[in-house]
Amino acid sequence: MGSITGAVLKMLLLFSTQNWTRVRAGNSYDCDEPLVSTLSPASFSSSSELSSSHGPGFARLNRRDGAGGWSPLVSNKYQWLQIDLGERMEVTAVATQGGYGSSDWVTSYLLMFSDSGRNWKQYRQEDSIWGFSGNANADSVVYYRLQPSIKARFLRFIPLEWNPRGRIGMRIEVFGCAYRSEVLDFDGKSSLLYRFDQNSLSPIKDIISLKFKTMQSDGILLHREGQNGDHITLDLRRGKLFLLINSGEATLASAPTLISLTLGSLLDDQHWHSVLLQRSGRHVNFTVDEHRRSFRAQGDFSYLDLDHEGNVSFSCSQSQSVPVTFLSLRSYLALPGFPGEDELSATFQFRTWNKAGLLLFSELQLVSGGLLLFLNDGKLKLNLYQPGKLPSDLTAGVGLNDGQWHSVFLSAKRNHLSVGVDGQVASAASSLGSEQMYSGGAYYFGGCPDNSFGSKCESPVGGFQGCMRLISISDKVVDLISVQQGSLGNFSDLQIDSCGITDRCLPNYCEHGGECSQSWNTFHCNCANTGYTGATCHNSIYEKSCESYKHRGNTSGFYYIDSDGSGPLEPFLLYCNMTETAWTVIRHNGSDLTRVRNTNPENPYAGFFEYVASMEQLQATINLAEHCEQELTYYCKKSRLANKQDGSPLSWWVGRTNETQTYWGGSLPDPQKCTCGLEGNCIDSQYYCNCDADRNEWTNDTGFLSYKEHLPVRKIVVTDTGRPQSEAAYKLGPLLCRGDRSFWNSASFNTEASYLHFPTFHGELSADVSFFFKTTASSGVFLENLGITDFIRIELRSPAVVTFSFDVGNGPFEISVQSPTHFNDNQWHHVKVERNMKEATIQVDQLFPKTQPAPTDGHVLLQLNSQLFVGGTATRQRGFLGCIRSLQLNGMSLDLEERAKVTPGVEPGCRGHCSSYGKLCLNGGKCREKLSGFSCDCTFSAYTGPFCSKEISAHFGSGSSVVYNFQENYSLNKNSSSHAASFHGDKKLSREMIKFSFRTSRAPSLLLYVSSFYKEYLSVIIAKNGDLQIRYKLNRHQELDVINFDFKNMADGQLHHVEINRDEGVLFVEIDDNARRQVHLSSGTEFSAIRSLVLGRISEHSDVDQETALAGAQGFLGCLSAVQLSHVAPLKAALQPSHPAPVTILGHVTESSCVSQAGTDATSRERTHSFADHSGTRDDREPLANAIRSDSAVIGGLIAVVIFILLCIVAVAARIYQQKRLYKRKEAKRSENVDSAAAVLKSELNTQSAASENQKEYFF
Repeated sequence: MGSITGAVLKMLLLFSTQNWTRVRAGNSYDCDEPLVSTLSPASFSSSSELSSSHGPGFARLNRRDGAGGWSPLVSNKYQWLQIDLGERMEVTAVATQGGYGSSDWVTSYLLMFSDSGRNWKQYRQEDSIWGFSGNANADSVVYYRLQPSIKARFLRFIPLEWNPRGRIGMRIEVFGCAYRSEVLDFDGKSSLLYRFDQNSLSPIKDIISLKFKTMQSDGILLHREGQNGDHITLDLRRGKLFLLINSGEATLASAPTLISLTLGSLLDDQHWHSVLLQRSGRHVNFTVDEHRRSFRAQGDFSYLDLDHEGNVSFSCSQSQSVPVTFLSLRSYLALPGFPGEDELSATFQFRTWNKAGLLLFSELQLVSGGLLLFLNDGKLKLNLYQPGKLPSDLTAGVGLNDGQWHSVFLSAKRNHLSVGVDGQVASAASSLGSEQMYSGGAYYFGGCPDNSFGSKCESPVGGFQGCMRLISISDKVVDLISVQQGSLGNFSDLQIDSCGITDRCLPNYCEHGGECSQSWNTFHCNCANTGYTGATCHNSIYEKSCESYKHRGNTSGFYYIDSDGSGPLEPFLLYCNMTETAWTVIRHNGSDLTRVRNTNPENPYAGFFEYVASMEQLQATINLAEHCEQELTYYCKKSRLANKQDGSPLSWWVGRTNETQTYWGGSLPDPQKCTCGLEGNCIDSQYYCNCDADRNEWTNDTGFLSYKEHLPVRKIVVTDTGRPQSEAAYKLGPLLCRGDRSFWNSASFNTEASYLHFPTFHGELSADVSFFFKTTASSGVFLENLGITDFIRIELRSPAVVTFSFDVGNGPFEISVQSPTHFNDNQWHHVKVERNMKEATIQVDQLFPKTQPAPTDGHVLLQLNSQLFVGGTATRQRGFLGCIRSLQLNGMSLDLEERAKVTPGVEPGCRGHCSSYGKLCLNGGKCREKLSGFSCDCTFSAYTGPFCSKEISAHFGSGSSVVYNFQENYSLNKNSSSHAASFHGDKKLSREMIKFSFRTSRAPSLLLYVSSFYKEYLSVIIAKNGDLQIRYKLNRHQELDVINFDFKNMADGQLHHVEINRDEGVLFVEIDDNARRQVHLSSGTEFSAIRSLVLGRISEHSDVDQETALAGAQGFLGCLSAVQLSHVAPLKAALQPSHPAPVTILGHVTESSCVSQAGTDATSRERTHSFADHSGTRDDREPLANAIRSDSAVIGGLIAVVIFILLCIVAVAARIYQQKRLYKRKEAKRSENVDSAAAVLKSELNTQSAASENQKEYFF
């Protein structure tokens, strides 16, 4: 302890320790006795009094003595009423009245307290509210309970506002009780020692509590050393209290366990701060003032005996320092100087959070201008200011806006300047040359007065907000009490004898790891790299589920999801597989097949699975999903799942609940059952699982586990592989979940008097509400929750206005979003509101959000106590008519459908999703309503996928074709009702729409050919010269219409898009979104009896023009994509048939991707990536720059391709062989129980005659 003694802080301590051998409940006590009524008149004092009958001694509550209360001579914000309670008391409540029978009362005031009548501290409510609301008349009593209570001798009431038709008038009462404590005074070199009682037993509960106050920012409050080398230290560093615990229970193989916690801030303010350290078992609570941290510790405390060494006095010395607070940017303190002296000097200390502000301006004699000392970007700068001349700066210090006290000195003698901060000095010669500086008549600290005062003071950075103390001018200490009394200097907007700095980042209201920074008036949150946004990093930037991403139009890929929205869980990365339903894929570290041998119940094998998310994140994701499943593959050979004799499990798995599960893949949660037991097809009918047959051959019990409450699988245990030839193998698939229970959860409100009610919404510091609505009504309340005075309400105020109203104790506020279009259009609209300590915001759809800043130092706690009403109000008026969906409060979803089932006037669910989401169905897909949500029907589209956005593409080899036959024989199909038949019969086709994309390097080429039974046709070809031509012959007796596009060579290996729309004789053509042409056809206006559509080579004789015949004979070599003729998609019918279709494929046509690798948008690139596993010809991947258009070139090209393919096969085979050798080397290093199982097991299964086909398929 000797080494510790010298570092002990110079402070006062009120210290107590308590040890119990059993825990006792604390007893409540009464502490609300009136304390003022028994005081003598001498205990009252004030800044001034209007007359002797308005003195402070007449300020007792309900008294009519004198003029009936205290009133100052002048009513301004620098007046105060002070009470001396005679000794330190615990004050639990205050009450105020106005002057008796007068128009004099105070409407708001500050309450300050002190131990010595100096260095006052403001009392704060809600950790931010400084002011108290006062009286509304002269005689009613306004009472406030103080939580927490005040322990002090002196109280001071400072009026802030009063009746504008009267003056300040107050009568007061204070309630509380006596407060006793032992006091110690440390001088920085002394210490108080505790000697351990070695024979005592460790108590069940330990408490160490103390209060301290100090002006020093660093020092040790308490240090305890245990018998085993453990120690506990309370260490004050830069005004923050550190608790350091080093456990003595560490073994030799491990390092000692060090716990370090930090609490508190600005604890060097010479005011009492309480410290409480509580231990119950290994659970420890660490509390400083109102802030608490909890943790689990190792080691125990011991009984303590008290003794002391050094200069410790059992009394309380008081600081003589008088701080002053500069409350606003208009604050200043003007002090007289000593004019004409050849040396100008000043010293002071300051603390602030602001990066910039004027600290001191001093006028100079004989030289125009002055000396400026100011903060800029947290640095101290001294500037000799002269009008018309460039300033020269001296800079010292950095980061001085850290809230700590900093010592400053300034010196200017003759023509030499110097400035220093915290011992760092900067000096230089001034720009005056041979001129000398002489001190002026005034020093301005913190700011400048208005120009009307005739001051020369100027500031380039604005006023200073912060505290100063220990001000000296020319080595003479300034008496700030004299300044307060008006006998020295003058000031504006100051608070003398008090430092009102507060740490707005304690507690840290920046959520989700946001970094807090602050200025004097507010705090700011840096949300970078948190995954959250908003003024307090409250709102997640990610969606809650893959379902949400899907309905934003996203395709399959990796996404971050945040399952609890603005809740405490962090977002995590997973894979979303966007099919008709959105599947969430969550992987783990045990996806390889693992073999298990040589185990028994005494020596079990346990395999553990670690997921990419925590169990809390997984649970939130599973709870949100409609369905989850996980495939568990279990192979066995002479390895049972259960004991035949007693039925005890021999293998089992453990899920999220940490409970042993003995049912296996595909079974319901019935103990010791498998899929074959439910289906009645186990290999031995007397067992419920295949493995329990205990055969000396491989069999399996495999399937999907789908009971959500047990997922995911966290561990698998195998104990029956110890017998000869006994072995097991398992493989666990990823966790798969689909759907989002909250996304489509909705309710329909049918009457204005109907509503749903839920428990009170608790969003005291941060509250966010989001939901979708749709309606045809012009107004209605979506949501309302009331408190005694506080409330929140969200409503449709008018057809184009959504309003968020609230009150947290600062009076009602409302913010509205107005739309240029009406919201009552029966389409879904999304509303999101948030209220936090800094602001309130509302956003509707993608409209610009509206924001209402919170008042500075106002009430911040939203205190509600009624039920939450959804779709209406408690008065059953102004109810909402329509649908509300996906209602979430602070990230938690409310089950509207379940509550609607038992509520009159409200129905669960809401139809009509296609009116809002139908636009997500692309490329001719049709939106279909579902019970929950919608789906896109791609039947009549050339595309597929959940939103009909995935094109169907194919590579055509030389001589290949796809033929879609609308009818084989005209007469046989007149009465057909098929889609193909809708083109033929007696009906004449007067209009069609054709779309497709292509990529080729061959010319001539036939892209598309449509024929009829009447020798009418349409062909789209690439001519010999590379021009794109559209050839219409709608009447065999008329001349052919040829539309030629010669703006570029279309056989350039690039992807091109063609769209053709014909309406009778008018043809509109668009190529590549830039070449557009409208043409009037002369050959006719109608197609009669369409026969077939051909892509590629025309294999049968047809009566066509020479150019079409030449292109038809050549066919098409390249890639065609998304081919559509009105509602017929021939490529889709050929490659992905959903029902039998009259389509014929000739030659080599394979599904591929036509999307080029460059020049595509993000969506195209994503689609390209999804086809990365498919191989194709060179045309699929890389265009030929200079294709030779000749048959010999084609033949030569084919030979080259064949040689290239052979070389590729050799290279791939070599690579596979190399990888196989590398794989075998790696496998040799791994455990016998894992991984190589797949290959070995595959070989064994291939030689096992009794193995099932399913097993073979799995391992192949």
